[in-house]
Amino acid sequence: MNSQEFVNVVKLVLRDAAVADVLSILDAPPGRKPNEALVKLSNSYNEMSLDDKRQIEQVVKMSVETAVFGFLCVLDGVRAIANGSDKGSLSLLYEGVCSVKLNADSDLHDLFNGA
Repeated sequence: MNSQEFVNVVKLVLRDAAVADVLSILDAPPGRKPNEALVKLSNSYNEMSLDDKRQIEQVVKMSVETAVFGFLCVLDGVRAIANGSDKGSLSLLYEGVCSVKLNADSDLHDLFNGA
C-alpha cells in the first residue's frame, strides 16, 4: 500500500461510510429505544422536502470531509496536537509484506483534496 492507495481507502471506508451512516441514522434511528434527541432529529429530517434533505446531505458530507482532512493534517504534522516547542511527529506505518511509512514523502491531506 502506498500513500495514494491509503487515501483512496480512507475516502471509501471512512468518508463515504460515515456520510451514509449518518444519513441512514437520520432516516431511521437504530435500536428498540433510540435516544430521544436522535428521534427528534429524525422526525424533523423526515418531514423535510427532498431538496432540503439534499442540503442536509451536503452539510453532512462537508462536516465529514473537514474532519477527515483535519485528521490527515495532524498525521502530516501541519496541524499541531501539542503545545510548546517540542511538538513531536506522528508516523503512519502500514505493515504488510513490507513496512511502508504512509506519511513520509507526500502530504496525505493534499492527496485527500486531490492535489
